Amino acid sequence: MYALRREGRDDMNSAEWPELPWNAWSKTADTLHMWTQIVGKTRLALTPLQNHWWNVPLYVTARGLGTSAIACGDDALDIEFDFVEHELRMRLSSGKNESLTLRSKSVADFYREYRHCLAALGVSVKIWPMPVEVQNPIRFDLDTQHSTYDRDYANRFWRVLVRAEKVFRAWAPRFMGKVSPVHFFWGSFDLAVTRFSGRTAPSREGADSIQREAYSHEVISAGFWPGNGGYGAAAFYCYAAPVPEGLADKQILPEAAKWDKTLGEYVFLYDDVRLQPSPEEALLEFIENAYSAAADAAKWDRMLLDRN
Repeated sequence: MYALRREGRDDMNSAEWPELPWNAWSKTADTLHMWTQIVGKTRLALTPLQNHWWNVPLYVTARGLGTSAIACGDDALDIEFDFVEHELRMRLSSGKNESLTLRSKSVADFYREYRHCLAALGVSVKIWPMPVEVQNPIRFDLDTQHSTYDRDYANRFWRVLVRAEKVFRAWAPRFMGKVSPVHFFWGSFDLAVTRFSGRTAPSREGADSIQREAYSHEVISAGFWPGNGGYGAAAFYCYAAPVPEGLADKQILPEAAKWDKTLGEYVFLYDDVRLQPSPEEALLEFIENAYSAAADAAKWDRMLLDRN
C-alpha cells in the first residue's frame, strides 16, 4: 500500500471530506456543468488535438478549476473558476485581465458575460454553443433553465476535488507505463486519471469520433464524479476499457466497494469513503485493488508496467 505523507497530524478525517448530497446541490452542479463546458470548449477551440483529448480538460487549482496556459496568438490565456472568492478570472500573459462574478444566473447570461469578457481581452474564438454528453441539451445562449449557484456547495465540490486529486497523484507515479495527468473532463463532469497497457484496443461498436480517440488503447481509469448523469450520488469509480472477461466476478477491498452491473465498473460511494477512519487510505486501497483486479483479468504485463 502506498504511503500518503502526513504533516504532523492525522488529516484524514471526514471533516475534511465535506458532505455532498446530490439532492442538495444538483441544481448548482447542473449549472456549473454548463459553465465549465463553455470554458472547456474555449480551450478545445484554441488548442491542437492531443492524444485521448488531453488538450481539452480543466485542472484542479489552489482556488478551483482552471485551463492552464493556452497559446493565444503571441499571448497566453488562462481561465480559472475561483471557488473561494467565487469569480471566473481570465488572464493574459501581456497583463490584461477580466473577471465575472459566480452567482445564481442563467447559463445564457453567463455565456453573454463570458463572451463580453473575451472580447474585452481581444480574444476571438468560435465555439459550438451546444452542450455535450448530457440529455436534452440546450444551447448556451438559450439556456435559462439552469441558473442556480450555491457558493457553499460549489466550494465543497472543489474541496472534494482537491482531496481526491491528492490521492490520484499518489497512485499515478507507481506505474512505469503511459499514464494521464489528473484532469477534469467537463463533458462528463468528472475528475480522472488513466493508466494504459500500451496495447491498442479493438474498435468500440457504435463509437463516435470522440470515443474512438479516447479509447484507442487499453485503459484502466480511476476517478470521481458528483452524482450527475442520473446516478444520484457522488462516487469514486474504477473501470477497464475494454472490460476483460471475468472482471465482474472479482471482489475487491474495501468491502464497501462494489461492482456496479449497470455501469460495468467498480464503485465506492463518496459517503462510504468520507466516513472511513482514513478516507485517503481507503480510497487509495480501492483504486489499487480495482486496478489490480482489472489488470490481471486483462493480462497486462505488470512486471513491466508496475513500479515495485
